[in-house]
Amino acid sequence: MTRVKRGVMTHKRHKNVLSATKGFRRMNGNVYSRARQALMKAGLNSYIGRKLKKRQFRSLWTVRLNNAVRDLGMNYSTFIHAAYEKRVSLNRKVLSNLAIEYPKVFEQVVNFVK
Repeated sequence: MTRVKRGVMTHKRHKNVLSATKGFRRMNGNVYSRARQALMKAGLNSYIGRKLKKRQFRSLWTVRLNNAVRDLGMNYSTFIHAAYEKRVSLNRKVLSNLAIEYPKVFEQVVNFVK
């Protein structure tokens, strides 16, 4: 029976974690046990952030649509309801982009919905 030396793999694993946490503050970037915890927390936060990003963009589109529609004599909620009633299949993202880049086309959409 020969003895198994595990130093090489441990060193490799430590090196990978420390390179992933490069630039983290204080001991989180250079002490392995702290770096491992910080990496786990960073991964969790990035997962949460990916979900939050979608929520924040939808609220941005809502605000943009509200501003664009108010100039044309409606408000956001009545516009969305009327669009739903008329079966307009454009989503908030597309409508928001239309309002910014093609105001004439957006005005036609609003007039159709009215």
